Amino acid sequence: MPENCIAPKPEHNNNNTTHPEEGPPEMTETVLPIKTNEQSFPKLAMFPITLKFEELVYNVKIEHKGGLCWGSTRSCKEKTILKGVTGMVSPGEIMAMLGPSGSGKTTLLTALGGRLSGKLSGKVTYNNQPFSGAMKRRTGFVAQDDVLYPHLTVFETLLFTALLRLPNSLTKEEKVHHVEHVISELGLSRCRGSMIGGPFFRGISGGERKRVSIGQEMLINPSLLLLDEPTSGLDSTTAQRIITTIKGLACGGRTVVTTIHQPSSRLYHMFDKVVLLSEGCPIYYGPASSAMDYFSSVGFSTSMIVNPADLMLDLANGIAPDSSKLPTEQSESQEVEKKLVREALVSAYDKNIATRLKDELCSLEVNNFKAIKDASTRNHIKPEQWCTSWWHQFKVLLQRGLRERRFEAFNRLRIFQVISVAFLGGLLWWHTPESHIGDRIALLFFFSVFWGFYPLYNAVFTFPQERRMLIKERSSGMYRLSSYFLARTVGDLPIELALPTAFVIIIYWMGGLKPHPVTFLLSLLVVLYSVLVSQSLGLAFGAILMEVKQATTLASVTTLVFLIAGGYYIQQIPPFIEWLKYLSYSYYCYKLLVGVQYNDDDHYECSKGVLCKVGEFPPIKSVGLNHLWVDVAIMALMLVGYRLIAYLALQRMR
Repeated sequence: MPENCIAPKPEHNNNNTTHPEEGPPEMTETVLPIKTNEQSFPKLAMFPITLKFEELVYNVKIEHKGGLCWGSTRSCKEKTILKGVTGMVSPGEIMAMLGPSGSGKTTLLTALGGRLSGKLSGKVTYNNQPFSGAMKRRTGFVAQDDVLYPHLTVFETLLFTALLRLPNSLTKEEKVHHVEHVISELGLSRCRGSMIGGPFFRGISGGERKRVSIGQEMLINPSLLLLDEPTSGLDSTTAQRIITTIKGLACGGRTVVTTIHQPSSRLYHMFDKVVLLSEGCPIYYGPASSAMDYFSSVGFSTSMIVNPADLMLDLANGIAPDSSKLPTEQSESQEVEKKLVREALVSAYDKNIATRLKDELCSLEVNNFKAIKDASTRNHIKPEQWCTSWWHQFKVLLQRGLRERRFEAFNRLRIFQVISVAFLGGLLWWHTPESHIGDRIALLFFFSVFWGFYPLYNAVFTFPQERRMLIKERSSGMYRLSSYFLARTVGDLPIELALPTAFVIIIYWMGGLKPHPVTFLLSLLVVLYSVLVSQSLGLAFGAILMEVKQATTLASVTTLVFLIAGGYYIQQIPPFIEWLKYLSYSYYCYKLLVGVQYNDDDHYECSKGVLCKVGEFPPIKSVGLNHLWVDVAIMALMLVGYRLIAYLALQRMR
């Protein structure tokens, strides 16, 4: 039995402090021996799950080249990925799914995790219950691709996961201690302060990234742990260490299912059950230790001492044991032979395993239901509740967002871009005289255009870039969508408002606009207001389309229309299309800026010695100087409406 696997003991409420030399007395199940002054986390989170899946069949529609798949048999065909897979995993067991690439291992694992989109026929139950939100939060899922924030360190990544996913009954110090233990358990101490890294800068190694992903799921002490290729890209020693850790989790009463491509013999013998798939068909299900005996009994024995996993993968590929050396070129006769081997294995499975397995599942269903019901009553499970409050999720997500984006928000290139435009604009409009009212109006329109479109293009990238992370964390039930959305919105405020503030301060005074503090402050507030509305529209575009190229294309068309209809270039828009300008927030921003700078009774020198009324100047007359609060209210509706659309679009995302 592994070091960190302690057998279940009778449950008692005990708050005594334990010593490092002693195991924690009178605890239900303990994995990762964390010493605290209160009940240990493993006891609080323990809830055994029996996973059963029966006759799973999954089909996907394949689109023909040059044709769209609309359900017509002429333009698309169906491919069966899973073909009647059945099995069961009990608490304390590790089930490994083996098979060559394309055999359906990842599809089956995704289906068991409740994350498979499309039509899945068959039955998957967790303690004889269907998949639910409560089950989602008790399930750890480690995907094959590591989805991590690149600018966070290893410690920060695991700490924020712990703060979001561990219950409020634990203090922050206990959560930090738990993170430190997981870092030590996975051998990440050397790189705990290193950034994860991404495509644009170097971080930790691929093996370390995989261990961080596994560590995120180990933190929650899941009742059901699903892992997709947890040892890919790792050396044999690290792979052994990870599987040993996972074995320890299983010994504490967790249910573990993993796909694995080609395990070594010492890894293979750590598995309790094995499912072997060949082109979506199961050809073996049962104890890992009995696989060689089974294949010998159906006529596929070998005279050599081999790794059982190697023999099973050969059989899944249709290669019989003790065959002649594999030729480098595939002939038609060899393909026929492989097909015959697969058919023989499928037939043997149906005859020797399938019927017995169905009878076993039926006989265990009643007993399991009684045991699970008793365990649920004893542990006082409240499945509907989130493990953390909304306010706690908001605070943690806000802090994490600020730390992640601290490097990209105020990068030198972006600051240089805004400041250089501000100084260049200030020089072009340097101390514009009051008589040059056309130039002053042009400067105000430049305010509305630049800060109406610049934030929009930045915001378009927000949700498409975080799509994979959002899907991963929402699939785990880590937080409410509302807490994430509001934290993302609030976290962007200092970033989005600092640069336009500096921009207005520079160009307003260099341009020689009305030098009254109140006028300056109101002009700044109008620009910042426009920034928020523009950002809201960009968030809506990104959330609806979730594809950067499509969203930027739509943003380009929209900004062009808003620019033309903004009230400066065209003052007499034809009546049949005049409604277009009322959709443009640039129009309202421009009108508010003009209204802040001028009143109806203001005059300017229209010619030498002649004063003209400001309200009669054509660009100003076209927008007017009245009903400014109506414009403020309309922009408020846009601000709220665009963000509500973005939120609803994210809710539909799967």
